[in-house]
Amino acid sequence: MIFKDKTVIITGGSEGVGAATARLFADAGANLMLVARGKKNLEAIAAELRDKTRVEIFAMDVSDSEACADLFKKAHFEYGRVDILVNNAGFHKRGDVETVDANDLGKMIDVNLKAPIMLSRLALPYLREAGGGAIINVGSLAGRTPLPGSAGYAAGKAGLRSFTYALAVELAGSGIKLAVVSPGPIDTGFIMADIDATSDLTFSQPLSTAQDVAQAILDLCSNNVREQSMPWLSGVLTLLMSLFPGLAQRVRPVLERKGARVKARIKAARKHRESDSPDH
Repeated sequence: MIFKDKTVIITGGSEGVGAATARLFADAGANLMLVARGKKNLEAIAAELRDKTRVEIFAMDVSDSEACADLFKKAHFEYGRVDILVNNAGFHKRGDVETVDANDLGKMIDVNLKAPIMLSRLALPYLREAGGGAIINVGSLAGRTPLPGSAGYAAGKAGLRSFTYALAVELAGSGIKLAVVSPGPIDTGFIMADIDATSDLTFSQPLSTAQDVAQAILDLCSNNVREQSMPWLSGVLTLLMSLFPGLAQRVRPVLERKGARVKARIKAARKHRESDSPDH
């Protein structure tokens, strides 16, 4: 797909994977509608990219259905078309189900599953008007295999993966591409700012960068791939663990020990950098 002059809506577009994706689409000449809750961060990324392309921002809660409808109206008003929707916004409150507030469990489903479903539904008339396009959902390997301390998050991402595949069947032949990228751990604040609460199992898998995931999102807009697992070998591992629960039980302790060592190294390196900082 040629992205020049296409209109791309990116939720969670102010930082991390969303900001990296915005930068790549900007380099390709796409018009951007960036969405996040915080206006300040949105204004910062918009200011960075406006030398390259047109950028509009929309500060909103993606679980607000009226705001979701207004988002598409604004994008169409500003650019006259909508071509691509990237459902990237996410929320994760880590901890065992018994220890996580019930409202936070509900919020994980609202942000990680309900919002992408609503936004995808609202996008369809605009994509059809544009003659086709793409909806790319940012899932997670947590949605493919059980992850300790992440039951609510995993449930939302598993549902998002299933929704992607089901909607793809409904839209076969429409010219609208449906795909999901399923990364393992990503080296962004989404994990690193909450490293102590993140499971050791998570760190048993190689870290992707926000740029890696962003490139996968752009590639999925045009290729014939329905799901891109990242890294590829981690995708194979999660598939095997989901198909063979007995194998998962035997392998998990080994992976957790590996992850604990990786986490310890990351924390030690961070502490070393902080001690070498001129502010200390």
